[in-house]
Parts: sequence; C-alpha cells; structure tokens
Amino acid sequence: MKVILLQDLYKHGVAGEVVKVADGFARNYLIPRRMAIQATDSALRQTENVRKNVEARKAQHNNMLNDLARQIDGVELIFGRRAASTGKLFGSVTTQEVADELDRATGVDINRRRISQQSLREIGTHHVPVRLGTEISPSLVVTIVPEDELTEFLAARERGEKVSAEDIMTEGFSYATSADDGETGEDESDASDESDGEATESETVAEAPALVAEGAESDD
Repeated sequence: MKVILLQDLYKHGVAGEVVKVADGFARNYLIPRRMAIQATDSALRQTENVRKNVEARKAQHNNMLNDLARQIDGVELIFGRRAASTGKLFGSVTTQEVADELDRATGVDINRRRISQQSLREIGTHHVPVRLGTEISPSLVVTIVPEDELTEFLAARERGEKVSAEDIMTEGFSYATSADDGETGEDESDASDESDGEATESETVAEAPALVAEGAESDD
C-alpha cells in the first residue's frame, strides 16, 4: 500500500513522503497511530503543504543516514553456530539476527530489510552490504565460527591474534598460545642450563681454597 507519512520515520522516510509499505503494517500500525494516511488523490491534495517541505526534510534525513552509515561501516559481528565438518551450518544466521546483534553492539537499530543479504549458511567471513539509501554504502563484516570454537576464538581475538573463521577450519590449525607454550618450555630449559653452569662455577670457587691449603702443607 502507498501511504503519505505524517511523521519522520527513519526506517521508512520523512513526513510528506509517499512510500510503499506492507498493507498490514499500514492498516494495523501506521494509520491507526496517525503516522501515515493512505495516498489517495484527495489525501495528496490535502497534504500538499507538507509535501512541499519533503526535499529539505529528506536532505536532513539523508544526512542522519550518512552519519549512521559511517558508524556501522566495517563493524564486525561474530556468531557461533553448530556446523558440519564441511562448514555448512545446521541452520543459518538470519538478517534479523544480524540487525539485532548490530543494535546490541553499536546501538544502531536498522530495519532487517535494509540488510542486503539472504540468510548466511556457512562458516566463514561474510561482507554484508546495508542499504541506507545514501551516497555511502556501508558493509558489515559477519564472522561465523563453529559453536564449540567460539569461546577460544573470542579469547584469541582479545589477545590480539589475527585469527579468522577460515583459519580455524584449516586442518591442523592451532591457536598461537600453543606456540607460546613451546617457547616457554625452551626458555625454562635455557634457564635451567644457565643455572647448572652457575652451580659448576660456584663449586670450582669453593674447591680453590682447599687446593691452596694442600699446597702450603707440601712446602712445609
């Protein structure tokens, strides 16, 4: 249904703008709350004054969307999901879940229909465009990892490791902490060797006075 918005609705448009929305949304929500009216010929004539200011209000609206676009561009959202060894998910990550996680992570609430992507069904890193109708085209980075790897994956990221979802699906992959453990063991071994060396030197010094005393007795 085409309606004329009577209020600015940032997910849909500005006051005076004619937009197309779902029939149920118009009849059950927008029209009863006087947020919009059906775009009939008579309604268009009645709202002519409001619609004269649409361009100016739309410019303000677009500026706000541009600010939002800059705020969310490149934001990474991480999900843990059950998956087969092939990387196929038992289920999917939906556009609504992406919108909800974006809201939780950034405080930016966008309509899921603005997310230009079907549900995601594979482990990996996905670049998901968001349609905001502005000159800026923001993209979200949606990273999906196996559910049983999520905790360690997040911990590795916290440590500053540059690990990706694709990395952990590689055969033989291990987090950098495993290598660190090996280095620690080598360091401890080196420390032990140095300690043994110091002990040998101490023993030699301790024996020296005894040798001097024996030499003195022989001279007598």
